[in-house]
Amino acid sequence: MAAAWAQDASDWDAQNHTAARLIAGATISGSGAKVLRAGVEIKLDPGWHTYWRDPGDSGVPPKLDFSGSDNIKSVTVLWPAPKRFPDGAGGNSIGYLDHVILPLRVTARNAAKQSALKLRLGYDICGNMCVPVESSLKLSLNGDGAEEAAIEKAEVRVPRRVALGAVDAAKGAELKAGNGNGGGDSSNKNDSKSLAILSVHREPGGAHDRVVVEVAAPAGAPVDLFAEGPTPDWSLPLPEVTGPIDGPTRRFTFDLDGLPPDAKAEGAMLTLTAVSSDDAIEVPARLD
Repeated sequence: MAAAWAQDASDWDAQNHTAARLIAGATISGSGAKVLRAGVEIKLDPGWHTYWRDPGDSGVPPKLDFSGSDNIKSVTVLWPAPKRFPDGAGGNSIGYLDHVILPLRVTARNAAKQSALKLRLGYDICGNMCVPVESSLKLSLNGDGAEEAAIEKAEVRVPRRVALGAVDAAKGAELKAGNGNGGGDSSNKNDSKSLAILSVHREPGGAHDRVVVEVAAPAGAPVDLFAEGPTPDWSLPLPEVTGPIDGPTRRFTFDLDGLPPDAKAEGAMLTLTAVSSDDAIEVPARLD
């Protein structure tokens, strides 16, 4: 693909049912270094979807290879809150419908020199059938790209990373979460109108132990929960709601199934992502 020097976006790489491009944003300061904002934008035909970093019961997560970039030290990919949808085979997948921008935080090796992203992007799209897609994209970054507003809007939907039991990270208000590994008081109400994961604990089950997660949310607000293991080779089932679905506290459960051979559940660090229509949080939680 021809280099897109001094542009705000690369050309669209259009393929059947989808198109992808790189977009450039502004320069921000982070940890004493200048960080360039950019994004990977994917458009899909109506009725088609692609996948989150954890695809769910079926599907393949996107692969992003920036190794051929010019004057780039690191690229951090941010993942907006996904949705759950039927996979057509009796299960559910996790991903994005119609359109998504994956925000990027880019650090240059030498801030005084020109930087350019070169991306080899592999992603699956699914409608009535599933199709693997590969795109090669390139874009110069000058720190004042015109797509800043679109990138900022996508970043709003990136889950906030908060601690187990934290009700309102901005104010530092927290619920007591027992010993830090779960067992918090689920009778606490979420007066801040934000999401919170109150507790995480294991219960004996049948073939597998069960994980129980209690989530605080504004009453009546739809909430979903996704669970990831400490490494990508963990393939945990999607959590399901048990009990009331619209109260101030929702209970989700899932079996400890899909672990890699010889992996131990006790002490494993899970990543739990709770999503509502206007909020999303990501919580690290160690299993008891």
